[in-house]
Amino acid sequence: MADQAACPVVGPAREFVVEADGGSRGNPGPAGYGAVVLDAATGETLVEAAEYLGVVTNNVAEYRGLLAGLHAAKELDPDARVHVRMDSKLVVEQMSGRWKIKHPDMKPLATEAARVFPPGRVTYEWIPRADNKHADRLANEAMDAGARGEQWSPSESTAELDAASDAATAGVGSRAAAATDVRAAKAVASPGWGPPDLGAPATFVLLRHGETPLTPQKRFSGSGGTDPSLSAVGREQAEKVAESLARRGTIEAIVASPLARTRETAGIVAARLGLEVAVEEGLRETDFGAWEGLTFGEVRERYADDLDAWLASPDAEPTGGGESFAATGARIAATRDKLVAAYAGRTVLLVSHVTPIKTFLQLALGAPPESLFRMELSAASLSAVAYYADGGASVRLFNETSHLR
Repeated sequence: MADQAACPVVGPAREFVVEADGGSRGNPGPAGYGAVVLDAATGETLVEAAEYLGVVTNNVAEYRGLLAGLHAAKELDPDARVHVRMDSKLVVEQMSGRWKIKHPDMKPLATEAARVFPPGRVTYEWIPRADNKHADRLANEAMDAGARGEQWSPSESTAELDAASDAATAGVGSRAAAATDVRAAKAVASPGWGPPDLGAPATFVLLRHGETPLTPQKRFSGSGGTDPSLSAVGREQAEKVAESLARRGTIEAIVASPLARTRETAGIVAARLGLEVAVEEGLRETDFGAWEGLTFGEVRERYADDLDAWLASPDAEPTGGGESFAATGARIAATRDKLVAAYAGRTVLLVSHVTPIKTFLQLALGAPPESLFRMELSAASLSAVAYYADGGASVRLFNETSHLR
């Protein structure tokens, strides 16, 4: 019989829980991630990590958070088993192998994440955002630090927020959530005050084009389809909005998307106001690929998996090589900056489409990508955003349709 003292005693593998999150204020925009490694048995926080990433998309930030959490767990114990919990359905489904990874920015990150631990040692679980507050807070702290030109580091305020969160869980209080809400409110609200010494802002009055034959049927109508003209109803709507804008007397220039329905709407308004129309390619609608001309229900029947991915991630493209919301966001951000520089201090009518206008508003508010699905934008409606010299923005009007009544 062998000497027992010569045989190493191998204990059970350690088990960790990794919670990770990433965020981008603009998508793409200033971004950061947060990750925490917990002892699976006790719930004890073992490692916190966070980093400001510069300008990247929300999904890149989420993957970077995952990588940070996995690497931190491996440093603690390379033989551990890890259970990852994230509120990103995209990352969870892709890393679990149920969704394909199509975006070129995602593939190398997912490949790297899969290599941190051997296959079978990491499992993934989607959790609601409310259950991922720790990592979310770290990500926001990293973005806040980046906005100040600093690197994130643990602080006393972090410990206080953790203590408050633990107390809230025990029913004692909710100071952590309140502190996070206040910080988020300051980050979003403060630029909108627009101090008077910054001068007059560039104000974009955002006009969605009038109805086309596809509008009442709620069919996907982007920049890759039939490019329909206005219907009789749509032309009447354009006349009404032109009359309303003439009464206000504030529009100094008109810029339109190159598509037929926007150029026709802009032309009707321009004729009433005595202005010329400049065409800007960046204001075009998203290309919906194979979904062009279909209703939402028809897309659900034909391309269910692609639709689910599109609803879950701004990086997902419509079937057939359409344009993702992330790509639209980058295009609109560049167009916004170009037009703000060209029309500083002036009020400009931008005649565009549902997705670009919603994206202008989302970027101005610093809202998450899913906010695009939570806005109603009627045909021939007016919205407005003012842009100040310090980079701040203020939403002044949304989906105004009183001129159509």
